[in-house]
Amino acid sequence: MPDNVVETAQNRPQGEPVCIDARRVYDSCGDKDCLSDLPVYVSEASQELIDAAANIRIRSADALDVVLDIEPVPFNRGFYSIDIIFYFGVTLDIYPSTNTAPQQVNGLCISDKKVILYGSEGNVRVFSSDMTADGYDVQNLSMRSLPTANVQVAKPIALAVSVKDKQQYLDTNVLNYNIPESILDYIGGNISEDGEKIVLATLGVFSIVQLMRNVQMLIPSYDFCIPEKRCENSTDSPCEMFSRLDFPTDEFFPPNVTDQNGGDSGCGCGCETEE
Repeated sequence: MPDNVVETAQNRPQGEPVCIDARRVYDSCGDKDCLSDLPVYVSEASQELIDAAANIRIRSADALDVVLDIEPVPFNRGFYSIDIIFYFGVTLDIYPSTNTAPQQVNGLCISDKKVILYGSEGNVRVFSSDMTADGYDVQNLSMRSLPTANVQVAKPIALAVSVKDKQQYLDTNVLNYNIPESILDYIGGNISEDGEKIVLATLGVFSIVQLMRNVQMLIPSYDFCIPEKRCENSTDSPCEMFSRLDFPTDEFFPPNVTDQNGGDSGCGCGCETEE
């Protein structure tokens, strides 16, 4: 076979079945949650800006971390309860006064939920080892035969904020959470317990929760995953690399309304015009 020819998997004959160890999803669920009036916890320095602010707006939100805890459901074999704690990072625009540029402040929102999913049963303990360079392999701690919980979170949608009296909405239970240091660094320090005002944020969150187990599955084998393209040599001069780029015509000539509607000469809102 010539060096410049790469055979694709579709052209290869089907080989013998092979056994692989992979995670199988036994159960999953998707949620569309509107989390209303979540307290935004900030550092002491940010709290001073909030107390003196003339106006506060929410700029964006993101999922910083998710903590999971899974336990079997009593009297329901194969079912497990999953306790989920979401840590959301919120960026606020703080306006010290009218007609002034805002100052950005990072805050923290915490939300929790519980779901019950089917994860099948297992009565074995899992032992494994990891390779250690220049030493003996390290034996991992044995794991219970619990399924693995997995949570996927899309970027939250920042819907709204409001400002209330802090003493009425401050949740002192948040201090009992084992908040990771990386999240405290994100907001600029420890959570402030003092202050007069607190910001309440409303977030739209899309998430998927899965329960998975490692199982051995028999699958058809075509071949090894041989790369189908060659690595490009990056030692070319910058001008040669630039010459390969197409001219961005659309950037200089914005599309017409007919182009955006696929050539339809209607009213521009998806409706048809009368003849």
